[in-house]
Amino acid sequence: MAARERLRNLRIGDILKGLGYIDDDALETALAYQRSHRGVRLGETLIHLGFITEDQMLQALSQRLDVPIVDVSQLNVDMNAVRLVPEETARQTGILPVALEGGELVVVTNDPINYFSLEEIRQVSGYPVSVRIAKKAPLERALAYYYREASAYMEAEDASAAFDDIDQLAEVDLDTSTDADAPIVHLLNTLIHHAYVAGASDVHIEPFEGFTAIRVRVDGVINDYLTIKRSVHAPLIARIKIVSNLDIAERYLPQDGHFRTMVAGNDVNVRVSVIPTVHGEKAVLRLLSNNTPIDFRTTYGMGPEDYERFCHILDTPNGIIFLTGPTGSGKTTTLYMVLQALANEKVNISTIEDPVERNLARVNQMQVNETAGLTFGAGLRALMRQDPDIIMVGETRDAETASIAVRAAITGHLVLSTLHTNDAASSVDRLVDMGVAPYMVATSLAGIVAQRLMRKVCPHCATQRPATDHELELLGAAPGTKVMLREGAGCHNCGQTGYKNRLSIHEVLVADAEIKRMVADHASSADIRAYARDKQGMKTLQEEAAAAVLAGQTTMEEFLKIAYQA
Repeated sequence: MAARERLRNLRIGDILKGLGYIDDDALETALAYQRSHRGVRLGETLIHLGFITEDQMLQALSQRLDVPIVDVSQLNVDMNAVRLVPEETARQTGILPVALEGGELVVVTNDPINYFSLEEIRQVSGYPVSVRIAKKAPLERALAYYYREASAYMEAEDASAAFDDIDQLAEVDLDTSTDADAPIVHLLNTLIHHAYVAGASDVHIEPFEGFTAIRVRVDGVINDYLTIKRSVHAPLIARIKIVSNLDIAERYLPQDGHFRTMVAGNDVNVRVSVIPTVHGEKAVLRLLSNNTPIDFRTTYGMGPEDYERFCHILDTPNGIIFLTGPTGSGKTTTLYMVLQALANEKVNISTIEDPVERNLARVNQMQVNETAGLTFGAGLRALMRQDPDIIMVGETRDAETASIAVRAAITGHLVLSTLHTNDAASSVDRLVDMGVAPYMVATSLAGIVAQRLMRKVCPHCATQRPATDHELELLGAAPGTKVMLREGAGCHNCGQTGYKNRLSIHEVLVADAEIKRMVADHASSADIRAYARDKQGMKTLQEEAAAAVLAGQTTMEEFLKIAYQA
């Protein structure tokens, strides 16, 4: 109670004066202005008159009240928290609920000393409130956006019973504005929009016995987003199938498709996979934006040494270059960066992909269509007759594709492709296992790049601690070395994960004359790796990951994922 009374008695003018942001004259001028303009709060008046900036006001409130400042546009907002407060109340008070933590409702406001508004939120929600502060304009946009999402879900839930015949959904066009208010269409649009804004790569719609969970994958980690009633599930899956040109009557076999839509002015290709589960059909939507800018165009996200070695490989006039790694390691993104750098008026670049994830200027891109008989192998054969200089094969997944790609490299083409292997050296074994003769691999190979993505420590909640002796040993540091490791404590900026964004690490193997001889002589991947490290100076994925930990970019948790795989 004493804390509430202290909050009630705080005045913004006194706080700003105490911190030296304004003087008595400025305060008196602002008060006089406020008296003649009823309904305008003192903080807004001081900003309007130019005595302070909004940043200064927020900093003053944050210091005095010990309340953190957040960027509301970067928060991972829990829609279940949003629905605890009616839209009218949230808009009137200017307060956005964002999460439920430890029995408290976390809210964001621009006016943390408005006791009456905070008390109203507490009474309406039934939870004590924990306050964060943010700039006014982004907060107002967030209020409009998230309550539009909540409204979309409520409308869909209320209307789901109306879709007794799911064929009715076929009459609604996802991108037709006149039908955009249809509840199920609105809900699907909202899910895609949220995932796109949050930087998610995938949306998972998962049915369980009494509910359907919707989760999104951000920075490689899947997070809970929304829980919806089972009554909404069937119409939502049916709508997804319709826009993806799938069979809505088939509910017992897996189906794959895709559709395109506009999100925030950007063309987004959504790849769809639907599978049957014991509680219904699960759908995964993968978002592939054609307009998203590709970062690191000058270095491909590599360090200076790896970039120099990779450029040496790219200077090879012919041969095959593989990018390897597990699903989701960024191989295709790196390939696109390379193709953009290579595309010019003097070369003819053609690709065969499944799917085409981005549209690239001056690159001829072909989409696999296995239903029509256009496989990787068939498409690659056709490309060989198109007078190409550079060929990109989206994935070398079988013996036929590997054999044709190798022969294309031998006959004077530069071929780029991806391969699923754990590291660079083991890619040779993988190709041989596919049925490509070792001497053919040796003749055609130009280089191999293994790639991984590691989550970066959130800069907003990073903490430090000394490394243990065991951790020093794992990182290759000398015993007794004083090393401070960074970890994220978890905050709203990173969705309580402690991580924000990702970095890429690489292992670049150059197929020089000795490597080619070793491959032709059936040398083991361990021998090839040892030669590349000792004679070429190749840094392994584990060494690159350790360097990233020691530099404070990532954590031991992320390192152990790489070290285990390596």
